[in-house]
Amino acid sequence: MKHTPTISAEFEDYLKQNDMTLGQFAEYSGVHQRTLSSWITQHRPVSVQQLDRITVAMELPAGYFYDLYIENYIIERSPNMCRIEPLLYRCAELDKLDAIRRMVGAIMDKLLYSPRLFDIAEALFAQGQHAAALLLYESVAEGEKYQHSERLAVCQYRIFTIQVGDDQSLNLKAATLFEPFVERLDEIDQLDALKDLANVYRSLRNWDKVDEMARKMRNKAEIQYTIKHQEKSRERSESAKKLSRPMFVYITYADLLCSGVCETQGDYQQALQYTYAYANLDWVKETDEDTKHWIGLFQHWAEGNTYAYKLLSGDISVLNDYVEYIAAASDTTEKEIVTKLLNLMFAANRYQVDVDDILKQFETEIDFITQQQPSADMYTHQVVPEQSTRFKFELAKYHLNSGNYLYGFKYLLDVLSKSLDINKEAFFISCIRLFEQFKQFADIRLCTKYENLVREGRKERLFYY
Repeated sequence: MKHTPTISAEFEDYLKQNDMTLGQFAEYSGVHQRTLSSWITQHRPVSVQQLDRITVAMELPAGYFYDLYIENYIIERSPNMCRIEPLLYRCAELDKLDAIRRMVGAIMDKLLYSPRLFDIAEALFAQGQHAAALLLYESVAEGEKYQHSERLAVCQYRIFTIQVGDDQSLNLKAATLFEPFVERLDEIDQLDALKDLANVYRSLRNWDKVDEMARKMRNKAEIQYTIKHQEKSRERSESAKKLSRPMFVYITYADLLCSGVCETQGDYQQALQYTYAYANLDWVKETDEDTKHWIGLFQHWAEGNTYAYKLLSGDISVLNDYVEYIAAASDTTEKEIVTKLLNLMFAANRYQVDVDDILKQFETEIDFITQQQPSADMYTHQVVPEQSTRFKFELAKYHLNSGNYLYGFKYLLDVLSKSLDINKEAFFISCIRLFEQFKQFADIRLCTKYENLVREGRKERLFYY
C-alpha cells in the first residue's frame, strides 16, 4: 500500500532542518504551542486558518498544503463540515478548483451534505466566485437529479446563469437544459428566470421561444401583481424584493419582447400595438422612485420604437423625427443606441435611403458600438453584442451598395471574424454571400484576409455552407 505523506511529518522535517523548537515556531507563526503539539503527537487536525499561518511561517505559497490537508483530514477521515467549509472558501479565493472537486467528490455520496454545500454555493455566487460556485451547484444538482426540489431548480438556474457566454451553441444548450426546471422555482424567482431565458433566446434569434417565454412571464407576473395588491402581506412584500426589477416591469417587458417578435416577422402594425400597450402604464399602482424610473424608460422606449416601426414599415416621413429622438438620447446606454441605429440602417437598406449625413452625425456613437465591453447583465451580455454585429453587417451592406468599398469591406470582414469567435453561422454565411457579390471591388489584401477567414471556418468545422 502506498504511504500517504502527512503535513505534520513535513512540518517536523522543517523544524529539524531549521534547528527550531516548537515554542519558537509557535511564537513566530502565532499558532499556540499546545495546538502544534497535539497536531504532531495526537494527530489532531489544525484548522484551515491555523494551517494558513503555519504555511506563511514556513515561507511557502498560500494553499501549499491544501491537497495534503484534503487527503489527511477529509478523505481519510469522516467528513467534517467545520473543516470543509472554510477550506472551500479559501480554495475559491485562491482559484484552486481541483481541490474543490476533490473535496466535493469525497463527501457527495451522502445527500445530507447537499443543503450546506448549496448554501456555500449561494454565498460564493453572491461574492462573484462563479467558477467555484459552479462546481458546488453541479454536485448538488447531480446528487438531487431524481428529486423534484426547489433547491435542484435553483442549482440549475445558477448553472445556466454562470455558463451563458459568447459561444451561442453553448448558450442554446444551457438554455435548453435549464428551461424544464423553471416551473420548479419559487413563483417569484420564475419571473427573473423567464426574463433571462427570453434574453438568451433573443440573442439566438429563436423568436418562437422568445414569444413563449414572454407570454409565460406576462401571465405569471400579472397573477403575482394582483396577489401583491390584494394581500399586501409583509411576507409577499419581502418575497417581491428578490426580483431584480419592480414587479410591473415583467408585464411591460413581455410586451416589449412580443413587439420585437412581431418586428422580426415584418408585422409592424402588431408591433405598434404592443408598443402602445407598454407605453400606457396608468395601471401601475406604485409611486416610488424606482417605479417612476422604469415607467420613464418604457415610455422613452415606446416613443423611439413607434418611430422605428413606422419607419420600418416604409413611412419615411418620420425619419427626421427618429433622428432627432436618437440625437436627444445619444448620451444613453450602449444597448439603447445600438438598437436605434440598427433600425435606422435596416430602413436605409430596405428602402434605399441616403443616410450619409446621419452616419456622420453619429460617428462617435458608431465608434463606441464597435468597442463593446463584457457585462454581468444577461441582456447586455447577450443581446447587445449580437445587435452590434448585426449593425456592422448592415453598415457594410449600406457602404458597399453606396460604392464606399473601403468602409464596406472593413465592417464586413470584422463581422466575418466575429462570427468565428461567437460561432454564429447565420452571420458567417451572410458575410460570404455579400463579399462574393462585391468581390470584384476588393483588392488582393482584402481577398487574402477573406479567404483566410473562410478557410479557418472550414478548418474548425464550425460552419457548413
